Amino acid sequence: MKKSDVLKLPSMPLQSPTFPRGPYRFFNRQYLVISYKTSLDAIRTALPEPLQPVGDTVSVQWLDLPDGEGFGAYAAAAQIIPCTFDGGTCNFVSQMYVNNTPPLAGGREIWGYPMKYGLAVLKVNGDTLTGTLQYGAQQIASGTMVYKHDAFRVDLSRERELLARTQVTLKLIPDIDGKPAIAQLVAVKFENVAIKGAWTGAARLELVPAVNCPLADLPVNEIVGGLHIVTDMTLPYGRVIHDYLAR
Repeated sequence: MKKSDVLKLPSMPLQSPTFPRGPYRFFNRQYLVISYKTSLDAIRTALPEPLQPVGDTVSVQWLDLPDGEGFGAYAAAAQIIPCTFDGGTCNFVSQMYVNNTPPLAGGREIWGYPMKYGLAVLKVNGDTLTGTLQYGAQQIASGTMVYKHDAFRVDLSRERELLARTQVTLKLIPDIDGKPAIAQLVAVKFENVAIKGAWTGAARLELVPAVNCPLADLPVNEIVGGLHIVTDMTLPYGRVIHDYLAR
């Protein structure tokens, strides 16, 4: 294979790239977002500088992604910390767990999403929207929300603002000698967002301490509420907003 052909490859291995080139479109992407108050000291520990916390409220989110171009169908769970960077509000993606190789590899290699392998499930059980996360043989997180109790709400401004907010990740990739080759804060902003439905309501969340899936390091002090969203959107490439190796 010639050098020019190597440089055209979107990802490894060369015989069958793990993921194609983006941007990547998602259809009927479904969220369960449970927001809760936690320890501000724990938030400060989980946020890399120069990000700054904006309060004591964070969220655990479940995602069901049945149709992701280039990635297929998968599910994910993530812990999100609202914060600021240079005075602008953003969401730091602190932890993320997925059950499919292409988005796991692409998420880490392209955007720096902190993805590890875990079994996340989001589904409706009777009258309850339910999210679960299993890591190893242990169930780490369980979230529940009432199902579409405010079905006639027409003001979706909160949901539009949430999906329009910049996501920030910490992208760390070692060099061949083990030293950092890339150490960056990366900003990602969804495009072409079409909200197909959004509902709010009462929710509950249980987190179990686990050394390799430490969602419970941000303990649940008080539930703020639940949010359920169904959307189509595009995940574009991101941009570097802070380079730790250049400063």
